[in-house]
Amino acid sequence: MEYIVLDLEWNTAYFKPQNRFINEIIQIGAVKLDESFNIVDTFQVLVRSAISKKLSKRITELTGITTEEMLMGISFIDAVTQYNEWVGDDSVTMTWSDSDLYAIADNSNAFLNGTLSFKITKYIDLQSYIQNEIRITGQALTNQISLSNAANLLNVSYEGLDLHTAIDDARLAALVLKHTFNVNRFNALVRDTTDPTFYKRLFFKPYYITKIGDSRINKSYLKFTCRDCQNKLIRQNKWRFKNNWFRAEFMCPACERTFRCMLSCKQTYDKLVVKKRILPVANNDEAVNNVNALHELPEKL
Repeated sequence: MEYIVLDLEWNTAYFKPQNRFINEIIQIGAVKLDESFNIVDTFQVLVRSAISKKLSKRITELTGITTEEMLMGISFIDAVTQYNEWVGDDSVTMTWSDSDLYAIADNSNAFLNGTLSFKITKYIDLQSYIQNEIRITGQALTNQISLSNAANLLNVSYEGLDLHTAIDDARLAALVLKHTFNVNRFNALVRDTTDPTFYKRLFFKPYYITKIGDSRINKSYLKFTCRDCQNKLIRQNKWRFKNNWFRAEFMCPACERTFRCMLSCKQTYDKLVVKKRILPVANNDEAVNNVNALHELPEKL
């Protein structure tokens, strides 16, 4: 078994045939690892743009790749062919987040007409794996983490590496993987890309249901109980949809308290994710007390 860490650099350019912007791949870098996660081989090519004669200033500053260097690169089809010849038949491919897979699909569709693509059969999102390993150490992560930040948190040195070049990003990702590898947790995240649902799931865009009468919204989702006395609440007005939430005011017939009840229904590839919230609504007496309390605050804190 071999392990491949793949990294891509791209330039956003306007693609006239499809009347849209795409992230055109301009550099491919990868490292091949043995079962002890030692680097045994490397791969790197510059790809000549098929739609742009000049790189953006931001991309040049970020990657160090100049327009002149890019124009001396090889065609995308030659780059992919060389990469596939370099990759072994029995390997697990990793990228830092699955955004590289979107770029691969986009470029393959634009320039290869679906006849050729990167040889990837077994795949793992390395960012997702590393983030989980960091959380296991007790460190809280609320957002997706960059490769360099992950290395810093794990005390993995990247001295001498030129980050944001494909080959050195792949090298650093390999170092971070070696530092955190757990065979059971790693294998649990490996996916088979030959499964017909793999790319369907990857490219599915989750969305919120915006119509309260949608057949996927079970009637039980619309029922709420009082937070204080657990009695069934009675809706007082129509449902409104705002900021991905359905909202309506409900009243408890037992304690006569009013609540703002909220419902969110998000459709993912596999399931409908339902969330509910109940927020108390202040009555007139409570509102007056709150105003009086504000008036009693000192003028300067």
